[in-house]
Order: sequence, then C-alpha cells, then structure tokens
Amino acid sequence: MFADEIDTFVGALQFEFEMADNTCEAYARDLRSFTSVMAQKGKTSAAELVLEDIDAYLRSERENGMASSTRARRTAAIKVWLRYLKDRRIIRTDPAELLVAPKKAKLLPRILSEEETFALLDKIDGLEPRDLRDRAMLEVMYGCGLRVSEVCGLKQEDIVAEGELLRILGKGSKERLVPLGGAAGRALTSYFASARDAFTRGDISETHVFVTRFGKPFTRQGVFKIIKERAVAADISPDRISPHVLRHCFASHMLQHGADIRAIQELLGHADIGTTQIYTHVDTARFAEIHKLHPRH
Repeated sequence: MFADEIDTFVGALQFEFEMADNTCEAYARDLRSFTSVMAQKGKTSAAELVLEDIDAYLRSERENGMASSTRARRTAAIKVWLRYLKDRRIIRTDPAELLVAPKKAKLLPRILSEEETFALLDKIDGLEPRDLRDRAMLEVMYGCGLRVSEVCGLKQEDIVAEGELLRILGKGSKERLVPLGGAAGRALTSYFASARDAFTRGDISETHVFVTRFGKPFTRQGVFKIIKERAVAADISPDRISPHVLRHCFASHMLQHGADIRAIQELLGHADIGTTQIYTHVDTARFAEIHKLHPRH
C-alpha cells in the first residue's frame, strides 16, 4: 500500500504540478525511507499513521545526526504527501497537520576566490571547438550568474539588444534580462564565430546556444562534468566547484566590488531579497579574515 500511495503522489507532482524532476526524486527517496521504518513497526499504509509515528521517526533522525536541512526536507515531503492523500480522500485524516518542520540551518555558500575563478577560466585557452565552447559556457555562467538549467536552456533568440543582453527564463517561468559583456561576451562571440558550427554540423533547427559533440542541448549532468574536468586542469579540487558555485562566485565577487544587493537580486532572479542577503554574510566573513591581519588584532 505504501508503494502505491507514494507512486500516486509522485506522479501527481510530475504531471499535475509540474514539479522539477530532482525535487520529485528527493521526495520519493524521503518517503520510501520513512515508510520503510513504518513498515518495520507493522504499519502498511498511510491510513494507519498517527502523529506520534512521525514525531518518533524525525526524533530518531535528529538523534542519529541527520542534518537539519535534510530533516526539514523529509518533514516537508511527509506533510505534502499526507495532505495530498487527504485531499484525494485516500485517507480520512492528516496525522501530520500539526507537525512543525525543523528550521533549516543557514549555510554560507561555497565560493572560489577571484584568483581561483580567473585561473579556472583562463586555463581554458585553446582554440579547438571544445575549448572555445567550454570557455564561453563557463564565462557566461560566471559573468551572468546563471543557474545550470538556465545555461542548458539558453537559445540563440535569447541573445538580444544586439548581443548586449541575455533574456533568461528562470524559476516559475519568470523572465529577466542580464547584461552580457566583457569576457563573457567576447568568449561567446568567439564560440559562435569559430566553434558552434562544428557541433551542430549545419543543423539550423538546433537553436540552443551550447550543444554537445552530438549536436544536442546539454543536460545538467553534462555541464557538471565539464566544470569538474576544467577544475582538475586548473589544480582546483572538483569537490569545491559546481555550476551553482560559479553562480555564488558571481554574486559574492560583485558584492565585494560594491554592487548593490538589490541589483544582484535582480540579476540572479531571486524573488525574495532574503535569499540574496546570504552573500552579505559571505562578504562579512571575508572582511573578518582580512581584519585578522591588523597589527593590534
């Protein structure tokens, strides 16, 4: 019964609510973990669950050292699942209705220093099509603060205002314009002039900006792979870098150079200024380290 109830719920997330695949997969894993423990206690379906069952499970997770962020996500998965089942009248009552989710710890985003970021980008200095493509991709990610999904989805018609702006379709189908200039603009121009046709092989129907050696749009995994490979070449641990780290670097380095926090919010496409303000903590941490160099510290 648990398996059927989870499958019904995850299917609804995918097809009714159009939730991201990664979120659906995470919720499914969390619910299977939870229901596996419940099955060991003799529970066979959501209709048999009570609030004490859920409290005991989450308390055990905390005592076993589970991170607060993971516990918060698992609590959210359980709450949304049971509410869905009640709304569909699969269960009569929602035992998680009064459940309070643990607060997620605010973790500072990982970033590279400016010197490390420049070393990563400047190391890609070849003139082969793959080098020109990878350099353009990473320069655009860092120079424009794009999410990996936005890089994968970027199309030629999204380069507007005579090449000076990118039109980005972000989360919630919210559109924003991001300036394209400097190193990112130059790298993209070189890629279009000397490399992209080598990947598309003249296929004018393919309009994505960045394409693989098979002439197809990149997946998130493909972009991750390129960044990891290029990090190793620049003597940077691949564990320290990801597409989102480059996005963090964009915001943090802009802030360090005096950019307004609300301008950074707009460029990143954050709906809430609170999401962007995490970078002020990064900047404060940097200045605290610098201050340790003071002779009277």
